[in-house]
Amino acid sequence: MPKPTLFVPPYLYSALSLSLMVAFPAIAQDQPSGVYTLETTTVTSSFRDDSLQETAASVSVIDEAELNKPGNTHLADVLALAPNVNVSAGASRGKYYQIRGVGERSQFIGAVNPSVGVLVDGIDMSSATLGATLLDAKQVEILRGPQSSLYGANALAGLINISANEPTDYLTGDLELTVAQDNTQNLAAAVGGPISDKVSYRFAAQHNSSDGATKNDYLKRDDTNNIDETLLRTKFHIEASDDLDLDLSAFYANVDNGYDVFSLNNDRHSLADNPGHDRQETVALSGKSTWYGNRHFTQETAISVNKNKMEYGFDEDWTYRGFHPDEYSSFDNYQRDEKGATVDVRFISTEESRLFNDSTDWTGGLYYFHRSSDLTRERTGKPTFSSEYEANRYAGYGELSTELTDKLIWINGLRLEEDHTLYRDSDGHQAKPTELLWGGRMALEYQTSDNQMLYGLISRGYKVGGYNSTNSLPEALRSFDSETLWNYELGAKHNLLDDTLHTQVAVFFQQRDNAQIKGSRIIGLGDFVDYTANADNAYSYGLEAQAQWKVSSAVQLYGSLGLLQTKLKESGAKFDGRDAAHAPEYQFAFGVNFDHGSGWFSGLDVEGKDEFYYSDSHNASSDAYTLLNARVGYELDNWTVTLWGKNLTNEEYGIRGFEFGNDPRNGYTTDEFVQLGAPRMFGVTTHYAF
Repeated sequence: MPKPTLFVPPYLYSALSLSLMVAFPAIAQDQPSGVYTLETTTVTSSFRDDSLQETAASVSVIDEAELNKPGNTHLADVLALAPNVNVSAGASRGKYYQIRGVGERSQFIGAVNPSVGVLVDGIDMSSATLGATLLDAKQVEILRGPQSSLYGANALAGLINISANEPTDYLTGDLELTVAQDNTQNLAAAVGGPISDKVSYRFAAQHNSSDGATKNDYLKRDDTNNIDETLLRTKFHIEASDDLDLDLSAFYANVDNGYDVFSLNNDRHSLADNPGHDRQETVALSGKSTWYGNRHFTQETAISVNKNKMEYGFDEDWTYRGFHPDEYSSFDNYQRDEKGATVDVRFISTEESRLFNDSTDWTGGLYYFHRSSDLTRERTGKPTFSSEYEANRYAGYGELSTELTDKLIWINGLRLEEDHTLYRDSDGHQAKPTELLWGGRMALEYQTSDNQMLYGLISRGYKVGGYNSTNSLPEALRSFDSETLWNYELGAKHNLLDDTLHTQVAVFFQQRDNAQIKGSRIIGLGDFVDYTANADNAYSYGLEAQAQWKVSSAVQLYGSLGLLQTKLKESGAKFDGRDAAHAPEYQFAFGVNFDHGSGWFSGLDVEGKDEFYYSDSHNASSDAYTLLNARVGYELDNWTVTLWGKNLTNEEYGIRGFEFGNDPRNGYTTDEFVQLGAPRMFGVTTHYAF
């Protein structure tokens, strides 16, 4: 398909606006000092909390105001704001994430070790991201590039960290109701306050429901791709003693969504006689203790456990019996019981224990990770398949932060991790590998002035190898090796115009060794198998720019731009010399918020991206697209009412695609099939806060 040119007006408009914010701050130099200063943003995903503008890495922080915009309920709803971050669906929601072209796009019978880590209040949800909701969320942090020194094998490409609102020592709360098209209804509530002078709490609950945009013409139903999600969270903060704080959290998710998105005509009209489902029930607990009882270090212990029941099934033929004389009919269902646990014991230096002539802060710790996943696959006309997967990882890590001068800081981090994996299945396959892996980072951070920081970064990430569980593959493809990723990055961060303009720019180059690439083989009518193999070589390079500008008390601008070039190398492979899947060459987001006075406000958002391949194993690809969102509202005392619209131009765009034969009308000739993104939607949100 022809490649779209870069003179698309929305793209130029957004890129020009971002360039003005980043490169030409002098246009607003006459603003009064400090009147409209932006708040300092804190990054909590590092060893020590630090401001965003002083963090030596390419990081996006999506704040509470953005997360609370009407229509945002799940992590996938907000990731377009972060440059070079993408989402793959093939399910009821986008639940597979890619950073800089690295990340998974689906999961079938294989046990996936995610390339992008996902944490929710300290709970590792990387393999159960349907539960990665924005329930009472305060902040989402996206760290691009390897984070292995911090989080090990599950953060090869980067990390996404969701933090919920903390308990407060005063009574506070809010209630929100959204009503929108397709019978969409979202009800959320939160309340927090003190139980005593030592204990405070916060409780939040949410229910999301929608019929979805699919019309099932065969069943004469419009709710076969529905959303039905119930979410609960409780948090407690306890001052157990003068030198011990405890933070406890419990999370519950019950997701019972439909899955009916593919059709032979690539539209929103299904003919499935047995629509699919996408379900997850999660119970998770986490606790963190912080002990200040030794003047030489602060000791933190974080423990989390989670249990997930997941079921994912779909009508493989997308039609009904009798649709065509030559049709086949099949339903494919996957049930997973997953359990996870993490223990992280960390020691953080104090002012009195700095090393090397009082120049160096230090952090060190021990980490344990457990995950088990039991799979049962039932498919029409096929024997039941089952497998067991278990991983136990033990790690030690440390980091030194040395002040070489009053402006130059040298950071060195290292992590050693041993992985023990057990796999066995009903086909008689068994594997029990053990791997010793290492990762880390070295960075120089130069504070040229109070308003500018420059940094250079080299980091190494890793990901464990694995096993392909299918008899349809030759022995040489049954297993794949561990992968490493080297990241080289230069960046600059600025606080400008009397701290009303914050900017970030980063350029990077990434080299992947033994890159784990998802492939597929067609083995029969409507039947293909997914597998993972190692590529000879893979690399990427690009640019990430972000800006936030409080122009005045009434106008705030924000924007991001990601440019990305990727290449995969494997002689004889389908993808040899091609771009990586779900890695558009450009993507952008731009927005403006207006405060019109007398309680009235409005806003406009534009987001878009270039075309991209849906998979590394076939040629199906998306078209470039641009989405327009807007809102207008009124605030009076504690009440806010907002009228909003998403995808106002009703752009038709793909978020997942496949290339194979599935249409009996053309003899199952290979064709392209696409899952469409959300169509235009209007809604009203009412919010009450106290």
